[in-house]
Amino acid sequence: MFERPKAGQKALLVHLEFPGADFESDRQEFIELARSAGAEIIDVIGGSRRDPDPGLFVGSGKAQEIADAVAASGAELVIFNHALSPSQERNLEKIVKARVLDRAGLILDIFATRARSHEGKLQVELAQLNHVATRLVRGWTHLERQRGGGIGLRGPGETQLEMDRRLIRERIGTLKRHLEAVRGRRAQSRAARMRNDVPTVSLVGYTNAGKSTLFNALTGDATFASSQLFATLDTTVRRLAVKTGETVLLADTVGFIRDLPHDLIAAFRATLEEARDASLLLHVVDAADPERTTRIRQVEEVLGEIGADEVPRLQVFNKIDLREDETPRIERDEEGRPARVYVSARQGLGLDLLREAIAERLQPALQEQELVLPPSAARLRAQLFTHHAIRAEAVDEQGNFHLRVAMPYERLRGLCAAAGVLPPPSPHVVEEWELSP
Repeated sequence: MFERPKAGQKALLVHLEFPGADFESDRQEFIELARSAGAEIIDVIGGSRRDPDPGLFVGSGKAQEIADAVAASGAELVIFNHALSPSQERNLEKIVKARVLDRAGLILDIFATRARSHEGKLQVELAQLNHVATRLVRGWTHLERQRGGGIGLRGPGETQLEMDRRLIRERIGTLKRHLEAVRGRRAQSRAARMRNDVPTVSLVGYTNAGKSTLFNALTGDATFASSQLFATLDTTVRRLAVKTGETVLLADTVGFIRDLPHDLIAAFRATLEEARDASLLLHVVDAADPERTTRIRQVEEVLGEIGADEVPRLQVFNKIDLREDETPRIERDEEGRPARVYVSARQGLGLDLLREAIAERLQPALQEQELVLPPSAARLRAQLFTHHAIRAEAVDEQGNFHLRVAMPYERLRGLCAAAGVLPPPSPHVVEEWELSP
């Protein structure tokens, strides 16, 4: 047994190659992650395996190689670019005689340094506690000690390990209650935006794709933006005027990364729901990244995990100023809708095209409905004419108006509800065209 070090920045990195993995790309990202956490990188130990070793992940020979490197270099920390089980982490620490951290723990540490808002700090703390709760074991000598005696406390007492577990459970419960309250407030805000018919556009993308820079360029805001992984964590929402003169709400969200810890996804549920409930997702892609195709797939996987895979999206290829063969433009899909926009947020290139594409993608589809209005609903009939929504009209002997209406179903339902008229039950999409304001 040994006392687990409480701190340390001198780090030895371990990255193994497994079949099907992109070794060099993953290795460079791992180095950037460690630097983002403030690690002083001493060396990167590589290797290859077909499958992880159940007990040590790396095998006994590689574990001894790491232990020798730690002893020779004075490293205080060994960071693995892989997910380690609690038992693998414990077994490795016994051999290398240094603190061992896996990829999830590294990402959580970076998030802890980036969180600025009260909500962000709560989310990160919850994720860290969920992660560390599985790693509280009897392997460290200070956790085996009995709580001190005294009046009312004599007897077997409670081990430090048991007390730590209980305190963590209590703190996790408190954090979950606070975050549920936050989630409720966010849900109320989203409901209010939906009632006011204000669309929300959320920026998503791989970390360091330039989301915050694009957010600032579009809104004129001063959100912190930096060329580093997870530069910003806290969701920021600002109004954005699109080309048609309509206003939408633009939300900048946390960046994604491959193998994002599940504890982190669960803790950031309230924040990530901004993407799940958005009217449109702007998937920001680093056009200069040679691994952009892989990054796109990894972001799509995370969107699936949070339930946002069905939300309409528009790809935004950013940083075209770093490529000689790219110009600002809109690429369309087979149906003629904007699918990709090429921009440079830093240079301000293509931003008008992006606003135009956002406005076009948010244009609601029209549904054709048969609607019968009594003579007392003349005001609703006038509103429908104002929207240029009435395609045909007839009047029966009782003075009822029989209308064929083409407009977004949700808007028609809202107008009918305000007038006390039962809306048509089932919409039928007829076409997409621009409504008059």
